[in-house]
Amino acid sequence: MHFQPLEILKTAVHPGFPTDLQAPFAVLLTQCDGESLIFETLFEGRLGYLSELEQMGAKIQILNSHQAKIIGPTKLKGLIVASHDLRAGAAMVLAGLIAEGETKISNINYIDRGYEKLDEKLKMLGARIKREI
Repeated sequence: MHFQPLEILKTAVHPGFPTDLQAPFAVLLTQCDGESLIFETLFEGRLGYLSELEQMGAKIQILNSHQAKIIGPTKLKGLIVASHDLRAGAAMVLAGLIAEGETKISNINYIDRGYEKLDEKLKMLGARIKREI
């Protein structure tokens, strides 16, 4: 299945695109054909998680602290990655679900703080997730 790229994903205050969805959508954009531009207008440092996606095999160009280009589609590889914050943590979970191989995510305290029993909910949908202590 092929997905078309977004010309630009630009975050904005309501009723614009919510900054909280920017990181999960970036994972989706790694699977789209062509180039997509992310423009984070609200917060400094919200693109830090993109380095984790790059390590997993995503083709990403960081243009500046607020903009990045994602070139897809790319197959993501399972690795050990970190959750930098709540939204980035959710993005790493999504990336891990579509990656080939096993993905381990550190700093899951961010994920737990914002998404109650996310692992159990995803298991109910068929995800293979194991929590290690």
